Amino acid sequence: MARVRIVKPEHTDDPAVAGIFEWVTQMEGSVPNHFFVEMNFPEFFVAKLGATKVLWEAGELTMDEIQHVGILVSKDNGCAYCTAAFCTILNYGLGAAQDYVAGLAEQGISAVESPRLVAILNYALKVNRDPAGVQDSEVDALRQHGLTDKGLVQLTHVVSDFASYNRLNLALQTDYDYQDLWRNAAFQPG
Repeated sequence: MARVRIVKPEHTDDPAVAGIFEWVTQMEGSVPNHFFVEMNFPEFFVAKLGATKVLWEAGELTMDEIQHVGILVSKDNGCAYCTAAFCTILNYGLGAAQDYVAGLAEQGISAVESPRLVAILNYALKVNRDPAGVQDSEVDALRQHGLTDKGLVQLTHVVSDFASYNRLNLALQTDYDYQDLWRNAAFQPG
């Protein structure tokens, strides 16, 4: 059970909140519990999700690439909730095949064929685990796949953004409300 209230307003007069709820419904099919946990601090909720939207829409990474990062960073951080959220977006919102998304959650980078995406994911996991240990060669690999300074900054912020959602959902024990398929693929039961 969540450590804070799940704030589910029947309606909202705030157009920013309404816009966020509309957007997440398009991407995930409904508004998940994470967003209702965030509603305990609505002022930050609007700012945080606004920043996430900029990260997802205004840089050099595709939405597909970003969701791959979200899945693997969340799995790396042990956050089944966020892993499932980003699996849902990749599958439901972006139309990736369910078998592919489950394979990605289970196998990680080895499920990926694109050299660009492999470089992005290797860098993302390194930043998540050991940001001070990032090597010039890892940055150069991203440049060879078309990322400029803007893309490098975007990717580094994306990792941090996902990790912050992981921490919130883990610490506050957000009630899981996604398909068990995603949790089971990423975190093998038993």
